Amino acid sequence: MGTSSAFGGQGGGTPLVPSWLGDDGAPPSAPDGAPPDPGQAPDGAPADGAPPAAPTAPPVRPPVPPIADPTRFSAARNNFSRFAGSGGDDRRSLGRAVSHYVGSSSGGARTAAARMGSARGAGSRLLGFLSDAVARGATEALRSLNLDGLAGRPIEEIFLGLADYVCPDGGSIDEGIAREAFIETIADLAGAGITDLDGLTAEQMQTVFELYATNAIEARLCNDIGARTVTLPSDSREAARVQAQLNDFIRRGVADALTTARAAAAALTPDRVLAFVGRVYEQAFGILQIMGDAEAEGA
Repeated sequence: MGTSSAFGGQGGGTPLVPSWLGDDGAPPSAPDGAPPDPGQAPDGAPADGAPPAAPTAPPVRPPVPPIADPTRFSAARNNFSRFAGSGGDDRRSLGRAVSHYVGSSSGGARTAAARMGSARGAGSRLLGFLSDAVARGATEALRSLNLDGLAGRPIEEIFLGLADYVCPDGGSIDEGIAREAFIETIADLAGAGITDLDGLTAEQMQTVFELYATNAIEARLCNDIGARTVTLPSDSREAARVQAQLNDFIRRGVADALTTARAAAAALTPDRVLAFVGRVYEQAFGILQIMGDAEAEGA
């Protein structure tokens, strides 16, 4: 299912939010390793025989995240398996799968949003670029990234040229999710009627980000519950229906979150984009849990 086939699923004991997962999903830099002061002896004492200085305090490191419940993905995985096995007919199981994923597997909407890691950073860079393109035009926005050679090219070529800026390929699963979600978004542009970056409107900017956030959440969910442990229908049309229904379900949640944040989106500044993207992800997960509960009850 798109990016989800790349990973067999999170181990149950994996911390809910790994300690290295920052705003853009990048690990922290290594601690400073400055060479010793040339005025000191090898053992740290001053070379002139004076009493050694008081030892420096050890660096403050973040606490080790607690190990999560090793069975926390089971309910989401089992319900998604039932939904997939039904060929997309069992909507109640889809609702339960999504609700369990947000509430039980991820520990709530806020933690689920924090787990987006690299997709938050990529989403903020994408939205920042699009906002600049709307405000100053595509050529100026591309020039600011030293990509003005892409000006005037078809929008798919421009977005492919933006890939290394939006989501650098670092090799981790988290970074792979962000990058593959962006590639899928490029494939979705034509279907959304977005073909000209030069004439990009604020509404189209929101649509592009909506597509990206939807693809990123879908990939995160499928990788977490373990797409390779879910048996999809052998009929390719039924399998495509399962994926389309999941994508549509997630997109409705993302769209509602963006509608709620419309006023903030209109006043975006470069220093507020990352926080805005984080809030949209959190609101989207909260809405998805509510939608999942309603679907599970047959509402």
